[in-house]
Amino acid sequence: MARYRGPKSKIARRFREPIFGPDKSLDRRAYGPGQHGPSKRRGGKQSEYAIQLGEKQKAKYTYGILERQFSNLFDRASSMKGITGENLLQLCEARLDNTVFRLGVATTRRAARQLVSHKHITVNGEVVNIPSYSLKIGDVVGVREKSKSLEAITTSLSSNSKKFDWLDWNSSDMSGKVLSTPSREMIPENIREQLIVELYSK
Repeated sequence: MARYRGPKSKIARRFREPIFGPDKSLDRRAYGPGQHGPSKRRGGKQSEYAIQLGEKQKAKYTYGILERQFSNLFDRASSMKGITGENLLQLCEARLDNTVFRLGVATTRRAARQLVSHKHITVNGEVVNIPSYSLKIGDVVGVREKSKSLEAITTSLSSNSKKFDWLDWNSSDMSGKVLSTPSREMIPENIREQLIVELYSK
């Protein structure tokens, strides 16, 4: 499956946010990448289009979605009732790889995507190896029986302290249930979704 395989720190520095997880290079150099360091020219005023495009790129990198897939998600969000930008983030959150990450089964979305692709994750008792699989309210996401002793999974779960109101985790059988669709206030990502809507509306 196609996905971004380039340097993560450069992308995180471009947006000045640890969108791929904790990043020491971002702590040391909290400015955009480039061999000449921060420059006055690069810090100049951006056009409206550049700001909107940057926000879309940030959302794509954050959730690990490529251009065509992201465009399809936006089309779905536009056809749904409610606010398009909020719908878009809700669709991103409903992805299986993102939910595995939110439940704490993996430390990053990239690691969650790998667990799904390698058939370590089940949905309603059936193995699903499609990271973009869209979950619905009531779906149960679990760790496959043979994979429950995997060090990567047990280490991630033991260090996870984050809880999300729309998900319910059962540690005894290593499974989580989708309780509801998250409202915008529940989604912690620093993404200005209205700028993405404005970009696609041009």
